[in-house]
Amino acid sequence: MELNSYADFSRSIHTAVNARRIPVNGTIEITNRCPLTCAHCYNNLAMNDSSARSLELTTEQHFRIVDEIAEMGCLWLLYSGGEIFARRDFLDIYVHAKRAGLLVTLFTNAVLINERIVDTLVEWPPFAVEVTLYGATRNTYEALTGIPGSYDKCMRGIELLLDRKLPLKLKTVAVSINKHEVAAMKKIAAGLGVEFKFDPMINPRIDCSSSPLAVRLTPAEIVSFDFDDQERIDAWRKMATQFAPMPVPEDEPAEIYDCGAGTNSFAIDPYGKLTMCVLSHFDQFDLKGGSFREGWDHFLRNVRAKRATMPTKCTSCQIRSMCGMCPAQGELENGDPEKPVDFLCSTAHLRAAALNIAVAPHGACEYCEDGERYGWIEEMLEQVGGPIEAVPLPAITRTSSCAGGCSSCSVR
Repeated sequence: MELNSYADFSRSIHTAVNARRIPVNGTIEITNRCPLTCAHCYNNLAMNDSSARSLELTTEQHFRIVDEIAEMGCLWLLYSGGEIFARRDFLDIYVHAKRAGLLVTLFTNAVLINERIVDTLVEWPPFAVEVTLYGATRNTYEALTGIPGSYDKCMRGIELLLDRKLPLKLKTVAVSINKHEVAAMKKIAAGLGVEFKFDPMINPRIDCSSSPLAVRLTPAEIVSFDFDDQERIDAWRKMATQFAPMPVPEDEPAEIYDCGAGTNSFAIDPYGKLTMCVLSHFDQFDLKGGSFREGWDHFLRNVRAKRATMPTKCTSCQIRSMCGMCPAQGELENGDPEKPVDFLCSTAHLRAAALNIAVAPHGACEYCEDGERYGWIEEMLEQVGGPIEAVPLPAITRTSSCAGGCSSCSVR
């Protein structure tokens, strides 16, 4: 197979290892503690939360787990938080992962980055450093983070990373507080010569406390962003046409998971719980009491093998790849991995209508033509500026809807 880009290479690796269940792609949330109090965050705890700190994996336990995942074939490892640099021993853990031969990506808000940190990153270069920018201006940034002075600290961290020519990428999460500055943030990234991306999808909090959904954009606002960027239009069309799911035989219940979770990817939370992905916490294996091999070969294998208990409107939906619905989203929104998430469904159908992608009726979907909420789709089209020229949905040929790139099993 001819490979034209790194993305092609990465996807070919993931595809090749699926049948053998090799955990090539992992995410470790190093801590849930963070110096910021962002309105949208789903798992941030206070920096001085001594209870959380006492329950976190120790440095030595991290070393052991890194050695075990490397032995099992892990290649890409993402360290995320909370804020990764909230742990004073993080650089020791990071260097251990680098010594193990892993390609390490770092997610950070950059407010704690200093000269000592960048010196270590220069000596042990990461695969990528992705910094979240919460606003283009100080007022908007700090309205979202809730911490005065955090904007200047973030920009200083970005400056340090750039000065040392580290592989920096900028990104943001678009919410009601900063939506008016997404374009300006993209210009900032362009001026710095770095890649920029944004995601308008917000999850409920994992701990079920005060919800970030209060700042989540509406489906119409989310789809409106697509029409400001031809690349996003092209990307969604590609998702609809190249990664459409295969139809499921009526007499064979589908697997609940159709992504890379438990097949080529995994997640570990700050307290040593091995899960399918960073958002899914219904099924957990405790790595403090068992090895990664045990968790991967037996526990996650059994979770991955779970079958749907009943068909839903998602089962035969051709635009599921444009939706984001997955067991983790069902758990967070509805407390049920199989229950469709209305917010995701309405957004996907509105996006398809705006891009003029035909959607065959499926199940009892309210947003399909003749469905009880199809009129809502027609009303929202006026707000988003669609539909644009028609693009037919081709015949389904893929065996999986997983295209990589989601928050839980990102193909890096």
